[in-house]
Amino acid sequence: MTLIFAILLVITSLLMLVLVLMHKGKGGGLSDMFGGGVSASVGGSSVAERNLDRLTIAVGLVWAASIVALGLLV
Repeated sequence: MTLIFAILLVITSLLMLVLVLMHKGKGGGLSDMFGGGVSASVGGSSVAERNLDRLTIAVGLVWAASIVALGLLV
């Protein structure tokens, strides 16, 4: 069981790294990559950016849960 949570932790850690790097910074991000730069500068977030936020939160929750599970098992 510990091995499963350890593998899950590694996978979610790598996903978190990629997802955070894809977020929009001061100069751009995923929404600018797909042509949403004009709509994002006018106001509000683009659909791609909102979906990226949701995916990052979901992966972050799985990441945190796997850390807690590993802490309880070890």
